[in-house]
Amino acid sequence: MLLLSAASVSARAAEPVVYYRAKMVARYPHDISSYTQGLFFHDGRLYESTGQYGESTFREVDMETGRALQRLDFDAGYFVEGSVVLDGRLYILTWTNRLCFVYELDGLKYLGQFFYPHDGWGLTTDGTSLIASEGSSYIYFIDPSDFSIERKVQVFLNGKPVNYLNELEYIDGKIWANVYMTENILIIDPDSGNVEGVVDCSGLYGKNERSSRDDVFNGIAFDGRDGSVYVTGKYWKYLYKIELEEM
Repeated sequence: MLLLSAASVSARAAEPVVYYRAKMVARYPHDISSYTQGLFFHDGRLYESTGQYGESTFREVDMETGRALQRLDFDAGYFVEGSVVLDGRLYILTWTNRLCFVYELDGLKYLGQFFYPHDGWGLTTDGTSLIASEGSSYIYFIDPSDFSIERKVQVFLNGKPVNYLNELEYIDGKIWANVYMTENILIIDPDSGNVEGVVDCSGLYGKNERSSRDDVFNGIAFDGRDGSVYVTGKYWKYLYKIELEEM
């Protein structure tokens, strides 16, 4: 059995696709009212954006309890999607409104909004550009100053394009992307779009633990302080800290 950190996975860029199983290291409570869309750490704090019309929020989360330490509620006309912080500014995508809201992270002061010419799905950053998905096989690199598209890359797994790319996280030079309606994460080279690893997370949340309200797997967060990766799902009871076991 081989357990790998996120850093060691990124070092295997030149090798063929590697398949992993997500191994649970720990689990934490997750608010079952959270229809998870975006999940990320910033300065050691966990943040989450949640969707659904009339339920959409952005919140700082106490990981030990799953409760919101601060919360921003959106008008019922907006369905919130992915979110990320870059240079002290919080960017929050909407699904079909084709808008990205911008806030100061400190105090959640509204700064403005940008038009986005696609449906909003996942959002992350490499520290320079914003990186977004729109439910297709393409990932877009966006200038945070005006939300113009700098470039796009199509994602391929073993030579075939992969659709339904959803929640994103940038980890050690690679893009990790959940594939909507699956419990798989793709580890993607941001230059070529080639998938270098596939992480099977289906063993984390047992069928006997789920309720009829539990929805699909979604949410990837990387804590750069110790290299830990956390995942969850829409309305799930738990947030999972994971390691990767090569299959």
